[in-house]
Amino acid sequence: MNRPHAKNSLGKVLVNELYEILDLLRYDESVRVVIIKSEVEGVFCAGADLKERAQMSDTETDHFVQRLRSLMDGIAALPMPTIAAIDGYALGGGLELALACDLRVAASSAKMGLIETTRGLFPGAGGTQRLPRCIGIGLAKELIFTGRQIDGQEAFSIGLVNHAVPQNEEGDAAYQRALALAEEIVPRAPIAVKLGKVALNRGIEVDIASGMAIERMCYAQNIPTRDRQEGMAAFIEKRPPKFIGR
Repeated sequence: MNRPHAKNSLGKVLVNELYEILDLLRYDESVRVVIIKSEVEGVFCAGADLKERAQMSDTETDHFVQRLRSLMDGIAALPMPTIAAIDGYALGGGLELALACDLRVAASSAKMGLIETTRGLFPGAGGTQRLPRCIGIGLAKELIFTGRQIDGQEAFSIGLVNHAVPQNEEGDAAYQRALALAEEIVPRAPIAVKLGKVALNRGIEVDIASGMAIERMCYAQNIPTRDRQEGMAAFIEKRPPKFIGR
């Protein structure tokens, strides 16, 4: 994201750009991992573009927030793993964007929070649903009710981010850690990773018996893949596997 004049706020221009990128990524089987980062120093995403929002009617606001909600759903539904690299402020819709990713990495000094209640709003692009699923209902209520901002280290301590790292001179420590994490995932069997994501995402929403049925269906899809055969052959032959995504 690179809207320095608006601190990557989620206005119509950036939202349209993200939709276009989603359309490209969704069906690109060559992409193994997606990292969402900022090119703006000190900011991941400042949330809603309130100056733009102030010019909208109530109906226009409702339609635009629904478009934002659908954008976050689209990010969450990408077939490959997604990582948010949070090197600066991730506030309101910016944190909702990060929550839509599978994994989050933050600089220790990064600030994040669902601050909507300090603006007469409440999270409307998935925050009320994804935050409690990430950190539990009690903490989610506290953070949403208060609109409190927390730093990357505290975010790590409550399970909001997977990793918190000290910021570097270049200001991209979270991105560098996210890149290292992506490099761990890329060599793995891509179909197995994608099916694992489906089983996790769908299974967590249902009772465990239904979740087991989802896992079985996903596992059955992986059995006939060439990558599964390659994984077993590589183990027997004591060599690294070469997965092709087939």
